[in-house]
Amino acid sequence: MNIIIAGDGEVGVYLAKSLSELDYNITVVDPHADMLSRLENETDLMTVAGSATSPQVLKDAGVGVCDLFLAVLHDESVNLMSCILAKKLKAKKTVARITNVELLSPKMRDMMRDLGVDEMVCPERIAAKEITNLLNNSAAAEFFDFSGGLLTMYVIRLEAGSPVVDHAVKDLAETYKDLQVKVVALLRGGETIIPHGDTVFHAGDMAYIIGRANQVETINHVAGKKAVDIKRVMIAGGGRVGRYAADTLQERLKITLIEENRQRAEALSAELADTLIINGDATNIELLKEEGLQDVDAFIGVTNSSETNVLTCLHAKRLGVKRTIALVDNTGFITISQDIGIDTIINRKLITASYIARFIVKGDAVSSKWLSGTNAEVLELVVGKWAPATRKPIGQLEIPHGATVGGIIRGRETLLPSREMQLKHGDKVVIFSLPSAMTAMVKLFD
Repeated sequence: MNIIIAGDGEVGVYLAKSLSELDYNITVVDPHADMLSRLENETDLMTVAGSATSPQVLKDAGVGVCDLFLAVLHDESVNLMSCILAKKLKAKKTVARITNVELLSPKMRDMMRDLGVDEMVCPERIAAKEITNLLNNSAAAEFFDFSGGLLTMYVIRLEAGSPVVDHAVKDLAETYKDLQVKVVALLRGGETIIPHGDTVFHAGDMAYIIGRANQVETINHVAGKKAVDIKRVMIAGGGRVGRYAADTLQERLKITLIEENRQRAEALSAELADTLIINGDATNIELLKEEGLQDVDAFIGVTNSSETNVLTCLHAKRLGVKRTIALVDNTGFITISQDIGIDTIINRKLITASYIARFIVKGDAVSSKWLSGTNAEVLELVVGKWAPATRKPIGQLEIPHGATVGGIIRGRETLLPSREMQLKHGDKVVIFSLPSAMTAMVKLFD
């Protein structure tokens, strides 16, 4: 697959480096020649310096043989224009990063497709939805539904008091006979481990667990977690993520939003009728205390500064706030932010990558999720009619190192994989894979 990524900084470079591990032909178009020179020195990616709205630059990048054109610049209008041009120049599929949620309405989607923009992704809107979902499931650091919630992946930290700590994975099924789950990975000290039966759980492990949605209470108990009844929430940052989150949550929760920019705070006050808007600096801890930080159930840091979001969440934790969520755009901060106690990290680069992944996998991908703290991906695939996976039981398949099958959806029935199980055409399989194993793993089901 030939992929062109048009970017103007970190998001484009992050996507390029991540997708290059999946063995695709990647070309990066970016106006910053110095950055592209460094990228070429670090990788074997092709680069073209220039504007993605220049037809000649797009031709130089090979747009005429492009299977997927991704425009992820910070300027929405440039993304849309470059996708329109790329489509006219014979790119097969185009995806634009946008900020205006009005473009996501069915009518506007159809209009943009007619112009040449096949798909649009709004990371800020997706981030706000993730925040809303996380507050509904207050113990998990991340979770993701497959096939409308028939299966769910939980990412949850194992506390020192967890009953499974210092016990092997195989003991989980023996101790909790009614718990139908598959532990697909553990994140320990920055290393992603695909566990086997004898792998021992450690306190502090981030466990990646796939199971049915109705098992959340038992999973929380296994992890040593207690669900939090969320009623009061404080949000630091009134940008797009904070605004979308407050708009969604204010109908059922008591929301206080802190915004430093006075003009934006006034606009938010007029727009969010059921949210208390405070014009102030979120780094001013005394201000946050005055506004009741110590009394809220959850604190959400979504300012434009990753450092501010991390520090304010840490202050909230110190004051006894039970649930903290931080927007961290610097991927280098993700692991350390998790290690120091922040419950959930949201990253717009990972959100964008998760959305785009479904268009680049060679197979029938239904949904995908790139995970915080690890370069692994969890993917829902439909088993093809002639797929190698239909010829042998799961235990005899050549599943590559660094990957595993987490669950199967057959019609409305959910199944956990066993060595004897035989997959069928039309089954949906949930796989967990590191980049090095993804291509080989997908081929099994294609």
